[in-house]
Amino acid sequence: MAFLSDTLARVKPSPTIMMTNKTLEMKAAGKDVIGLSAGEPDFDTPENIKQAAIAAINAGKTKYTSVDGIPELKEAVCAKLKRDNGLDYTPAQVTVGTGGKQVLYNAFMATLNPGDEVIIPAPYWVSYPDMVLLAGGEPVIVEGPLENGFKITPEALEAAITDKTKWLIFNSPSNPTGAGYTRTELKALTDVLMRHPQVHVLSDDMYEHLVYDGFEFCTPAQVEPGLYDRTLTLNGVSKAYAMTGWRIGYAAGPKELIGAMRKVQSQSTSNPCSISQWAAVEALNGPQDFIAPNNELFKKRRDIVVEMLNAIEGITCPVPDGAFYVYPSIAGLIGKTSAGGTLIDTDEAFATALLAETGTAAVFGAAFGLSPNFRISYATSEAQLVDACTRIQTFCKSLG
Repeated sequence: MAFLSDTLARVKPSPTIMMTNKTLEMKAAGKDVIGLSAGEPDFDTPENIKQAAIAAINAGKTKYTSVDGIPELKEAVCAKLKRDNGLDYTPAQVTVGTGGKQVLYNAFMATLNPGDEVIIPAPYWVSYPDMVLLAGGEPVIVEGPLENGFKITPEALEAAITDKTKWLIFNSPSNPTGAGYTRTELKALTDVLMRHPQVHVLSDDMYEHLVYDGFEFCTPAQVEPGLYDRTLTLNGVSKAYAMTGWRIGYAAGPKELIGAMRKVQSQSTSNPCSISQWAAVEALNGPQDFIAPNNELFKKRRDIVVEMLNAIEGITCPVPDGAFYVYPSIAGLIGKTSAGGTLIDTDEAFATALLAETGTAAVFGAAFGLSPNFRISYATSEAQLVDACTRIQTFCKSLG
């Protein structure tokens, strides 16, 4: 359609959202569907956070706020980064957006010129490349294969850097794999970055608190203080605090960059929801003691899913360090045919047939830049997970 922007032709809709919408449509039609595609905790938002929002409403805190966050929330972000990560920031170095996705988008819109390159390790969150394309940049994909724990090597990072490289996106623990970089592994990557002063780091720390088996989270500016002035450290309240619908993300970084991102936000959405901001203040400043018990539940669910999937001939499912996803390989199933007659020649064909024939919704690996795999979110009940994995086992056994 000639009326539409040429830029729009460079991007595609989010496959995870498409799969979630398809699941909802099938459920609305009365079909028996288990949705494992959405990255959303099934826990309720903690009561103290909900009460803080109610108190804000009753106090009339329902007006416009500063474009990129109330002072109280920026102070809470600074306190959190100092407490959890040993990073010192002032409120002038903090921005708050309508979810982490807006903060990422603002950063790219504020910094990318046509031809600028952004290095994105794969598997990646589905939105990274398309946001780069929308902002006029060029995604440069660096694969982290299964045999390397879905992590990129310093050598691969070095080889991908050119004089056009502006950003490296770093996400640990990862969506979609749950893979986490140890301090030693991250230091090896930051050593590479220290040799290339034109490269900035966008560290997506959204799954910071969702880690298991003693894994110790760390973030680039914490591991290598020399990167402090060229790192944007992003986080939010969606995952650890079960606040996906509240839509609050935040980031801290160089004052000039934060100011540029504020300008972008001032001409798009303006301020995030005032009530959500006050709820986020309580989330960051209030009790954190519910996180560990929630993680124990997530870990138990993870172990159930990993065991059941690894029992399937043709599937290999690594044990993730964090987040609430598994990213199993189906390399051993490629070339087979489903009971419904679908040739499993790609992971997209696998996910499509799995949904159609068993009512189990997962996201195909090509959406995340590394195939043949699929992603399951285990942020749902044990009963649902056992049912879903049983369906997957039955589906895979029927392949011929």
